[in-house]
Amino acid sequence: MRGMTLKVDVDTLRGTREGVPRLARQLRRLNIPATFLFSLGPDHTGRALRRVFRPGFFGKVRRTSVVSNYGLRTLLYGTLLPGPDIGRLCRVEMLEVAAQGFEVGVHAFDHVKWQDGVANASFEWTREQISLAVEAFERIFGILPRIHGAAGWQANEHVPGLEHQFGFEIASDTRGVTPFLPAGGGVLQIPTTLPTLDELVGVEGAGVEQAIGSILALSKNTPARDQVFTLHAELEGGAYLPNFEQLLRTWQEAGFVFRTLGEVARMLDRNSTRASRIVEGAVPGRSGTLAIQAPE
Repeated sequence: MRGMTLKVDVDTLRGTREGVPRLARQLRRLNIPATFLFSLGPDHTGRALRRVFRPGFFGKVRRTSVVSNYGLRTLLYGTLLPGPDIGRLCRVEMLEVAAQGFEVGVHAFDHVKWQDGVANASFEWTREQISLAVEAFERIFGILPRIHGAAGWQANEHVPGLEHQFGFEIASDTRGVTPFLPAGGGVLQIPTTLPTLDELVGVEGAGVEQAIGSILALSKNTPARDQVFTLHAELEGGAYLPNFEQLLRTWQEAGFVFRTLGEVARMLDRNSTRASRIVEGAVPGRSGTLAIQAPE
């Protein structure tokens, strides 16, 4: 039976405060588990606009209505407005998600700083950013995090080893096709296997309904047994919430079984899990390069 894992990336203050509670209510109503990965430090979303000259970035901004989905105030954080501390201001929302039985983990400390800086960062820089995130998570939840999902699927050669050193058991830092162990050491990687809605909406004029249809077709036709779909609290927990419910109900009707990242990890035979390299690669609809499971 095919499995579907929902990984909820939470990037911003608005996404944590508004999108996360909406998604939690929807998922509980449908009796669907999910893994929520939180940004735990300052919201510096406005600084992401420096990517305007990166190939594909402006096209994505135009296609996905960034201003309406994220809000003008969010797009000023870290530039004209100071970046609010998400972990301090949204502790209640984060704890409520965990209390409702959802799996929780680390997305980043400073989402924009990680996404824009980690690829070429030093060991010391990378260690400091992970340490800040772990400390913030422990302050909020009272436990150490087990799951790490890198912001923007951005990583470097130091990340797998540092995840192991900090006690993470599962990582979802990459795009790929099947769970793997990083060549050279590190914790189990469970990659995102399906495209995200914001990678499909607006491409060749595709609307949200067409994007949903493409994701459904891929999830049903791909040879991989289990899939990981990454959604964003700011999008599926906002304007795309009704469309996301349609996607969930269709998966349910098709017989998909929903599992968290932790449940997927517990089902795996680690002795037969193959090793793969993590390399840089491009994904259609997303700007720049990402951390990708090397093809066989």
